[in-house]
Amino acid sequence: MSGLPREVLKWIQSLDLTWQIKQAKWDLTNGYLIAEIFSWYFPQDIQMHSYNNGTSLDSKLKNWSLLKLFIKRHKLEIPEELIEGTIHCKEGAAPALCERIYELLTNRKWVSARVKKQPSEFEADFTDSAYQLQLPMHARSTASKAVKNNLRITETMADPNLILNAQKAQKIINDHIQHRNLERFENPERFDVKPTLGEKCLRRPPPQPSQPTFDAESTQHTFTVDPSQKPGGEDNPLPMSREPSVQFKEIEETVLNEDRPMTDWGSATMIHSNMSN
Repeated sequence: MSGLPREVLKWIQSLDLTWQIKQAKWDLTNGYLIAEIFSWYFPQDIQMHSYNNGTSLDSKLKNWSLLKLFIKRHKLEIPEELIEGTIHCKEGAAPALCERIYELLTNRKWVSARVKKQPSEFEADFTDSAYQLQLPMHARSTASKAVKNNLRITETMADPNLILNAQKAQKIINDHIQHRNLERFENPERFDVKPTLGEKCLRRPPPQPSQPTFDAESTQHTFTVDPSQKPGGEDNPLPMSREPSVQFKEIEETVLNEDRPMTDWGSATMIHSNMSN
């Protein structure tokens, strides 16, 4: 099985290539058949004697360097991720590249779901995540196995930069950890995940603060509380804090009259002196 859509496969078979594509991931990796496809549409620009039908990394890099110059010269919108994935035999890269070339050369609007986005918005995901999802949980790869499956040795040979290769490996490990966390969230019983105290407790919205109202006639402050949030109700079983209401009363105060005549004071003094005698 070539892994190509029916329309793309029929188009490739009509070009009468040197050999039939059986496995696109392995047959297109050196770029020889890709150059032969372009030679049918651009015979003056593609000379097949300039390409080497070999399987070594040097042959691949030489062929693809010529193809990159051709793509840049004719301004063909082919994402760089598709080319790099095809060189290093990534899963799904070669079929996506064939679909993109089919769309550009035939000028047809049929596009697969893998290349619906524009080249500038293309997101390369040439990992074995789709295959891992088909496996049972006990047979899925570990972190080290994920790095081995998704980081090819040809990538490190083509670009021996240690920092870049370390970043690629770290990205694969981060994706693996993210998938494992998602599995633990979806299947907590399998991983014996126990809920925390915060997850067990029942969360309720906080009660609305009471707003004081002032009654001028009774000259006292009263507090109004929402009936739906009274303590002991169905919606709010927890008791609310009660604060005593403050009441103000009027007090009548008697003030001595300073204009009272002094004769009364004098008579009161005489009576007091007589009683003392």
